[in-house]
Parts: sequence; structure tokens; C-alpha cells
Amino acid sequence: MRLPDQVTGLFLVGLGAAAAYGGWLLPPVPGQPVGPNIFPLVIGSGLALCGLAIALGIGRTFEEEEEIVPLEAGQARPPTGKLYGLRALLPPALLLFYVAAADRLGFIITAALIVFVTSSALGARWKLSLPLAVMAPIVIHLIFSKLLRVPLPAGLLPMPW
Repeated sequence: MRLPDQVTGLFLVGLGAAAAYGGWLLPPVPGQPVGPNIFPLVIGSGLALCGLAIALGIGRTFEEEEEIVPLEAGQARPPTGKLYGLRALLPPALLLFYVAAADRLGFIITAALIVFVTSSALGARWKLSLPLAVMAPIVIHLIFSKLLRVPLPAGLLPMPW
């Protein structure tokens, strides 16, 4: 286990515990089974559990010295190049896009574009990216809008359901 992994894991445990504690302190809304206190409580608990798994090295094995393995015939080379490093700018760029476009385009269209661009940037083929970009925003919309009663922007595509 490397020290940076343990430090990162413990930091995530602390951050998750703080978020869960903050959610636990929020008062529930009378008459509603799911109030504003549930979301930070669940997310914080999950973050703390993931941080604990990272800190303890659960589910991950790595060696002290990495072995250099030559590429076999037909095997793809790892991505490199000038634009490869720009992928780190993708999450903040997509977040800014969502903030700017969600009210105009609506949640479904904006989220579909974000899911498609993200999955394509991570190397998924369009046969996987396209169905994922269609289904994920609809499922998220149904969960948040219908189950949790969180209003989402309708934009160009108002959903009657």
C-alpha cells in the first residue's frame, strides 16, 4: 500500500463523514419521507465507505515496481499526444455547459449531450455511447422528478410523464 493512497482514502473518509454529519443535522421536512437531509447523508456515507476502501486497499492489488510489458501484435497503444492531456479539462467544461444550457435546452437534452461526450472521451464506441446517452438522462429524470420530486428544467423537451 502506498502512502498517497492511504492519505487520499483517509481524506475522503473525513470529507464523507463531514457531509454525512451535515446531512444528519438538517431537519427533515414534516410529512415527506425523503427530505433535504437524506441526499448529503447518503452521498457522504458512500464517499466515506469508498475512501475507507481506498485507504485499506480493498479490491486493488498493485506491485511496488510496475513491469513493462511489450505490446503484442494488433494491440492498441495507450493514448498519447498533445490533446490527450486536455481530457482533464472536460469535467469543468461540461459543468459550465450544463449551467449555461440546462434552462434553455432542458435537463434531458443537456444531460444526454454530457453523457455522450463523456463516454466518447473515455473511449466508448458510439454503439454504447448513444444508448447510454438516451437512457441515462431519462432514468435520472424519472428518479429525481417522479420519485424524489426534484424539479428539473424542461427546456425544449417538456416531459408529460
